[in-house]
Amino acid sequence: MPKPATPWLSFALLAVLGLAGCGDDAAPPTASSAALAPSDPALAKIYDSSCKLCHANPASGAPQSGDAKAWQPRVAQGADSLLDHSINGFKGMPPMGMCMQCSEEEFLALISFMSGQPVQ
Repeated sequence: MPKPATPWLSFALLAVLGLAGCGDDAAPPTASSAALAPSDPALAKIYDSSCKLCHANPASGAPQSGDAKAWQPRVAQGADSLLDHSINGFKGMPPMGMCMQCSEEEFLALISFMSGQPVQ
C-alpha cells in the first residue's frame, strides 16, 4: 500500500501549481521588484493582493515590476492590447489578473507602475 504524501509536500506542490498560471516566459531576476509598490495607497493594495504574486516573482515568468526592458514590447502594443490581455488573460496570465473588481483605469495605472512607462 502506498504511503500518503507528507503535508509539507502537498503544500509545496500547491505552491508550484499556483505559480503555473503566472506566465511562461522566463525573466531574469530583478533585485528590487519585490520591494516596489505604487505610491497611491489604493493601487498599492490592489498590486499587493493581485499583481505582486507573479510580477515580483522571477520564477513566474511574468514581466517583473520595474523591468522596463521586459515591458517595452508589451507597452509598444498599446493600451487596448494591454487591457485586453489584462481582462481576458493572455498566455499564463489569468483573466482579470486575479483582480475581479479592477476597472480599466486601475489596470492601466497598475501596468504603468509595473512597466515604469506611461501606457497610452
